Amino acid sequence: MRYLLLVIFTISSLALSAQRRNAAYENYIEKYKDIAIEQMEEHHIPASITLAQGLLESGAGQSELARRSNNHFGIKCHDEWTGKRTYHDDDRRDDCFRVYSSVRDSYEDHSKFLLRPRYARLFKLDQQDYKGWAHGLKACGYATLPTYANRLIGIIELYELYRYDKKGGGKSSKSYVAIGAQHPLYLINNLDCIIAREGDTWESLSRELKERGIRLSARKLRKYNEAPSKYFFPSAGTPIFLQKKLKHADRDKYPKDYWHRIQPGESMYSIAQMYGVRIKYLYKMNYRKADYVPEPGDILRVR
Repeated sequence: MRYLLLVIFTISSLALSAQRRNAAYENYIEKYKDIAIEQMEEHHIPASITLAQGLLESGAGQSELARRSNNHFGIKCHDEWTGKRTYHDDDRRDDCFRVYSSVRDSYEDHSKFLLRPRYARLFKLDQQDYKGWAHGLKACGYATLPTYANRLIGIIELYELYRYDKKGGGKSSKSYVAIGAQHPLYLINNLDCIIAREGDTWESLSRELKERGIRLSARKLRKYNEAPSKYFFPSAGTPIFLQKKLKHADRDKYPKDYWHRIQPGESMYSIAQMYGVRIKYLYKMNYRKADYVPEPGDILRVR
């Protein structure tokens, strides 16, 4: 009976994951993953990062810049660009963007763009360290959006793009996190947390924490993180809280009028974990019913 329940839950989880995924995103990935892998093999840029940036910057190839100019990465002209140009309002009115003859050219120019000295430190990272790359791109100034790194990571993990980083004999065959290495402690919303990794379970985290002098049962961890079932575990990259989450996001970090804009693949659960807020209060402060499913572009209060 227990095995049957596990099978049923697993099937239900897969179905839920499929519902959260965007068909346009999946079509884009299938269409351009081979180009991303080729660029990884030649330039050592993780294919997951290339695909996630292409998805995010081009709206899965549906943005006007992507459709009319084959520009899938939002790369602006800059002084060195001698090719065709187009103009769109962005950070400034009538910003200049590059025009490409094909999507492949856009992907190749994206790789060349990242080979500039400004991004040199990224190439010291392990090829499978997609989180390091995501945060590094933001730190190096690729995008001004404060949540840019987290959005890339969310896309990579929802669509499992990290699996493409292992293809084709890249620079490194080992995971960027050593197996058995302790999870670093972080503070989100002034709460202690760790970041979930692939293969973690509530039981394995409880054992690790006990070895470190933090006594938290698997049941308590599930409760703090509002897991609907003992068989449910958040995807890699999700914060796992070691304390009860709060009613609102950090007031010192987010002003009272701050709004979170829903991105493809996000759910009420993932947003609650992102900000260290209990799900019921996320629904309550946004006057949403329990059957509400967030859509990309919706905005939610977190304070």
